[in-house]
Amino acid sequence: MIRQVEYFERPGRENTSRCLQIVSELWKEGFSHLVVATTAGETGLLFARKFEGRAVNMVAVTHNVGYAGPNQDECSSEARQELTRLGVKIFTGTILTRGIEASFMKKHQGVYPGYIVAQTLRLLGQGIKVCVEIVVEACDAGLIPEGEDIIAVAGTGKGADTVAIVQAHPSDRFLDVRIRQILAKPL
Repeated sequence: MIRQVEYFERPGRENTSRCLQIVSELWKEGFSHLVVATTAGETGLLFARKFEGRAVNMVAVTHNVGYAGPNQDECSSEARQELTRLGVKIFTGTILTRGIEASFMKKHQGVYPGYIVAQTLRLLGQGIKVCVEIVVEACDAGLIPEGEDIIAVAGTGKGADTVAIVQAHPSDRFLDVRIRQILAKPL
């Protein structure tokens, strides 16, 4: 198989429209599962509108409530309602590589396995780390099937700048997860 990889000069939201095009081409190839990282809901809505009416199982993954501060949900209720109206499943839960270990790191310092995994994935870029996390989180929640190749979209900050195909497995089989293809990422 020969596949073109798009490398963006800079990370960020200015790459979102190109990521939408890449995902659209993948959908034409027969991929039917799409997981998109979205903090406030904006990126999720762009992808949901693009695929409205198409046979795609889309999951929008948000930060957990409290990530930005006590009781704060960064994804507005309006964005959640619109995503739901468009047929998108929404996952809001603990970030795979953060979880309870973040509390121990803050209080007692030190490095814990989840942090090591996150830092290792960041060697390929922030977006690749998030692509792996959101696929595992969505699989844990039963929103995508285990063992299937899933289109994952993430970004560095706002918008989308990373597209990858990730073979889905739940967190208790994390070491079975495979980054099958990287289709776009910042340099």
